[in-house]
Amino acid sequence: MRVKVLSRNPDDYVRETKLDLQRVPRNYDPVLHPFEVPREYTRALNATKLERVFAKPFLSSLDGHRDGVNCMAKHPKSLSTVLSGACDGEVKIWNLTKRQCIRTLQAHEGFVRGMCARFCGTSFFTVGDDKTVKQWKMESPEYGEEEEPIHTILGKTVYTGIDHHWKEAVFATCGHQVDIWDEQRTSPMCSLTWGFDSISSVKFNPIETYLLGSCASDRNIVLYDIRQSTPLKKVILKMRTNTLCWNPMEAFIFTAANEDYNLYTFDMRFLASPVMVHMDHVSAVLDVDYSPTGKEFVSASFDKSIRIFPVDKGHSREIYHTKRMQHVITVKWTSDNKYILCGSDEMNIRLWKANASEKLGVMRAHLALPCTWDIDNLQLDGK
Repeated sequence: MRVKVLSRNPDDYVRETKLDLQRVPRNYDPVLHPFEVPREYTRALNATKLERVFAKPFLSSLDGHRDGVNCMAKHPKSLSTVLSGACDGEVKIWNLTKRQCIRTLQAHEGFVRGMCARFCGTSFFTVGDDKTVKQWKMESPEYGEEEEPIHTILGKTVYTGIDHHWKEAVFATCGHQVDIWDEQRTSPMCSLTWGFDSISSVKFNPIETYLLGSCASDRNIVLYDIRQSTPLKKVILKMRTNTLCWNPMEAFIFTAANEDYNLYTFDMRFLASPVMVHMDHVSAVLDVDYSPTGKEFVSASFDKSIRIFPVDKGHSREIYHTKRMQHVITVKWTSDNKYILCGSDEMNIRLWKANASEKLGVMRAHLALPCTWDIDNLQLDGK
């Protein structure tokens, strides 16, 4: 007579101590687990997506304007200060740390078409529909002192944009033509033009500071040299370019925001064809601004969204939008490379993270674990 005896080894299922995990017997026969590979693939994919899933890029909304935000400017010396101009002629100065408006002034009658800060940060310039260029103090007036500009220049035509030289007391305005001004004079030092259409935007090169770029309504982008007082080069695109921005790290590279839903990155030495065409927007691109590193830029569009593009990629890595955000008119990337500001039609300025999944603020005490590195085994021991 043969008797079968069940034999179990307690070492296979009994814990050595109460602190050990319970041992679960598993049969790893692949025939019993036909979906093992797809299941593990899904788990791995979800693990890599967690940062994107829990990303919260939107930080806050700065409200207070009574009309659409038409332009913005960064303070060259203060990270927490930003200026904004609205379609009702009102200019506001914001403190981003407190997320509140610290000063409001009625700068123009009609739209504020453009604004820029002086390189030293002591004053800023605005242009508007009332054909004036005004220079204002950055600091608020003393108690009892009236809010008045330092200088006012009355022009013959409407100015549509302004930008200040990065090192000298010189600024440029655009409208019917590009005018180069000295801060101490009421008439332009020289006037530059190439074509007969109105010019919508003008920008100084931050590295080669004597170079100037402009966008005109007749679809061309013109580059000027203010030392020679002559135009240098011209490139004509299929549709109108709204604005351009120079790369702060590469002197010859600039990116143009176009009406054909695309952005074009050019090397000014080879204007025959763009270095890269950046696609993804589904409506006209209205503004563009580079990050301080020069490796990425952010674009604002009529399609109610902003997108972040790597310079060397044709498609965006990030898209930001909210339910209430309307046509985005202006956008700025802060000088510390951490935040993005956008101004839109519905009178709000929104503050976003440049890196959507980045954790901001002070880390809690119990999360700061002391760690020791074992070079041989590369293990992290937290206590």
